[in-house]
Amino acid sequence: MLVLSLGLVHGVVYASPTGTAADEKLEVQSLIKMIQSAPQKLNYSGTFVYQQASQIRTSKITHHVDANGELEKLEILDGNSREYIRKNDEVSCYLPDSKTIQVEKDVTQEVFPALLAHNAAQLPDFYTFKKGEVSRVAGLECQTYLMSPKDGGRYGYRLCTEKQSGLLLRAQTINNHDEVIEQIAFTQLKLGDVDKNKLKPSFQNLSQWHIENLTVQSNISSGWIVKSLPAGFIKTKELKRVITAPPSTVPGKKAPVSHQVVQMIFSDGMAAISVFIEPNMEQRSEGSLQQGAMTIMTKRQGDYWLTVVGEVPASAIRQVMNSIEFKPK
Repeated sequence: MLVLSLGLVHGVVYASPTGTAADEKLEVQSLIKMIQSAPQKLNYSGTFVYQQASQIRTSKITHHVDANGELEKLEILDGNSREYIRKNDEVSCYLPDSKTIQVEKDVTQEVFPALLAHNAAQLPDFYTFKKGEVSRVAGLECQTYLMSPKDGGRYGYRLCTEKQSGLLLRAQTINNHDEVIEQIAFTQLKLGDVDKNKLKPSFQNLSQWHIENLTVQSNISSGWIVKSLPAGFIKTKELKRVITAPPSTVPGKKAPVSHQVVQMIFSDGMAAISVFIEPNMEQRSEGSLQQGAMTIMTKRQGDYWLTVVGEVPASAIRQVMNSIEFKPK
């Protein structure tokens, strides 16, 4: 998910100056809960743009909620065509190039305009909150909230929420030089009733497509641990995926072997860090890459490749990478 910072706008302190620290913390927690719950409770349809360094991607999202729960469609409008349709915690990914539908269960809502839902109660311990100016995004009035990190293990954020509903309309991530390094925002948004027909897949002849049920084991204990995390980050999920390699299209070349990947996810309530552990099956290079707020670091450890991905500074990613150990029971 993408978040944002506080460096560019001067606002008044969010909580009342006469309030106690406990009162301020409760106000902040109430604010975060409102931003988290709004995309789950509202019907809306809109187009948003995600900018990460020099890359810009455009997507369309349609969300409907009723007595049966949530139904959501995400259409990727740039690059290879694909669509995601989520029914509560089950997501189907439609890939027209290969005529494949990938189905994954036990999925949480973490696509914009949703925020991460873990550890939110502790956010005031690691960020300073301020209420900023009233602005406009996609033609709608929105209230700006500013978050300043209390240490170097995370970025700052600036959120702009629709004044009436609390729906997140824009988010920016800002580094310690007060530079916007990543942002996501609606360019068009309609709140209220949506046409449920627009939540159906756009593709024809789906009965002829191949359905691939992604094998995911949740709540596992793999034996891998991270001994040192940035302050405030806790493990929210550990799972194991089976990666099915596509068949080789080169005559005479041996088909790739499917393998298992362990993933551990950590969050401070805003940013997320993922650790991927997979067997050493192919030639790779160690190194790191920074793109926008995202840092990716890869290292070989014994018979495994470790990859750490997160929306945090490189120093935090390095801290995690250097503390990964295998502790079998």
